[in-house]
Amino acid sequence: MAWLCLWALALVVAIGAVQPAQAQRLDAQDVLIGWNRLILELVRHTPTYSPPVASRAFAYLGVTAYETVASGDNAFSTLAGQLNALEPLPAREPGAAYDEAILLHAAMSFGANAFFGNTGPTGQRAMDTMDSRTAMMLAEGVDPEIVARSTALGTAIGEHILAWSLDDGGAVIENLGFPYDFEAVQDPSLWVPTNRVAVQQAPLLPGWGNNRPFAMPEGNSCALPPPPAYSETPGSAFYEEAMEVHDAVINLTEEQEAIARFWSDDPMLSPTPPGHWIFLTLDALESKDADLAESVDVLARLGVVLADAFIGCWDAKYQYNLVRPVTYINRLVDAAWQPILITPPFPEYPSGHSTQSGAAAGMLEAYFGANFAFSDHTHSDDGLAVRQFGSFWEAAEEAAVSRLYGGIHFRSAIEQGLEQGRCIAGFTNALVTRSPS
Repeated sequence: MAWLCLWALALVVAIGAVQPAQAQRLDAQDVLIGWNRLILELVRHTPTYSPPVASRAFAYLGVTAYETVASGDNAFSTLAGQLNALEPLPAREPGAAYDEAILLHAAMSFGANAFFGNTGPTGQRAMDTMDSRTAMMLAEGVDPEIVARSTALGTAIGEHILAWSLDDGGAVIENLGFPYDFEAVQDPSLWVPTNRVAVQQAPLLPGWGNNRPFAMPEGNSCALPPPPAYSETPGSAFYEEAMEVHDAVINLTEEQEAIARFWSDDPMLSPTPPGHWIFLTLDALESKDADLAESVDVLARLGVVLADAFIGCWDAKYQYNLVRPVTYINRLVDAAWQPILITPPFPEYPSGHSTQSGAAAGMLEAYFGANFAFSDHTHSDDGLAVRQFGSFWEAAEEAAVSRLYGGIHFRSAIEQGLEQGRCIAGFTNALVTRSPS
């Protein structure tokens, strides 16, 4: 992980400190993108950051950036009063001068340290480096009174968001998110552990669906119909869905395997599934040459919709508590069969990849349009080929079906997950972020 600290240092040095005489000062957009890029790396290297936990951090940090920028622009509408339990935030002193980059840096630095306080020593050094070097560069030549005022307000906004987060149900993660006490029910239709890792003999974050959502009213606001009725009878709907997964893995094409591995997004080996969508959105904003106002709006909405997607998905997962394909297939069809991906340690229905991808695509298409083509090189540094998409929904559908190719989800979990995500996106898209003209 030593490269992570060097990455943070290189970022600030490369932008503004290599040739001081010619250096261009960081602006608030640089600060926003820089912190988001570092946060993606922190997610990859922080053990407790499973996908639901990562989505929560993205949401709070996205709202932090949004409210910081909105505090100085009357064209914005605050999200206070729109997002559940978010009270009015600290305001700017009337008539007082602020430095936008310093203000946003202070807010993002506080937020990153607050939500990644349990990352490892190298991650801590990376944040310290980003914080100190960026703050020093931004303060150069600025009235110390403006520096102090901007830093104080940015920190106060960060503190306000942190306080808001503490009673949402997801603030404390013990035992990596696995309950200490769990007893499997002797029912063949229900989830049982799918590997021998000791901590994963219990399901991940069983109470996450009870967390306070951001934009949707309740965790079950986009409730799903039940999956096909459990059956071990050949020819039944459930049996046929299991056989589809079995046969897909047995007859996997090279392209299908590439899709499965591209969207695997395993914790500790990637920025996780929600981080994948943050990554490609940062690239899309850059390709569109989006300004600061657009960027904070999109990233706040994306963080919110991803966090709500995991709450809604987890609510349904633990309502139905459905068995995974590998358990069913090994017991009834083929004892030697194995999926190509590691089966995650929680119930099957619906697919988390599908719900969060449908939610992200539904939100992003509302901003970028239905036919926004893009290249996804999230995993280029990991040696995976860049993939091309004609729209965000096309990417969401591929992310969803990747779980069938990987052998870890039934068809119904994929299709219903996408629809659940589309429903969840509706609540985020209804947020008002621009004041009436």
